[in-house]
Amino acid sequence: MRKLLNRNPFSSLALLCALALASGPAVAQEDAADYHVKPGDILFVSVWREEDLQIEALVGPDGRFSMPLVGGVQAAGRSVTEIQDEIISRIETYIPDAVATVMLRAIEGNKAFVVGKVNRPGPILMTSDTNVMQALSIAGGTAQFAGLKDIVILRGQGGNQTAIPFNYDEIEDGKKLEQNITLQAGDVVVVP
Repeated sequence: MRKLLNRNPFSSLALLCALALASGPAVAQEDAADYHVKPGDILFVSVWREEDLQIEALVGPDGRFSMPLVGGVQAAGRSVTEIQDEIISRIETYIPDAVATVMLRAIEGNKAFVVGKVNRPGPILMTSDTNVMQALSIAGGTAQFAGLKDIVILRGQGGNQTAIPFNYDEIEDGKKLEQNITLQAGDVVVVP
């Protein structure tokens, strides 16, 4: 390997990049094991040796997706492992000792929104736990005349809407840090 690395600096860089990429998906899969699927997410479902049972499934607004031999599967609020176990148990009647794989292709359902006087308003994709300050940073920070003491997080729960106050100035001074809550999918950060 030393000879390979010493020949051409560009091939060395390419080899190092390939090694880094090869180790990347394992980390993503470990993170996905703890992630709970949300409506709007895209899953890839595959049953080993069954070409007709390989689908890319969009989790619908009702939290479900459908596939042949399995029918409707409740995905929202569950981990990929739980979904995989359910698929295996449902198809065992048709395919004994079935091996199924469920992978998270895209987490499109895990979005919050930042609106108002920020530099880049709009949706933010939360690939990990994201708090209010991080969301404001992703949105490019607050605009010059933003009402920093009157920021509100709108959260919908069970058909009800809750307004959670957030005072940027207090957080910046290191006070009342409990306001810097972790956002949930669908939260809207309003910066007046």
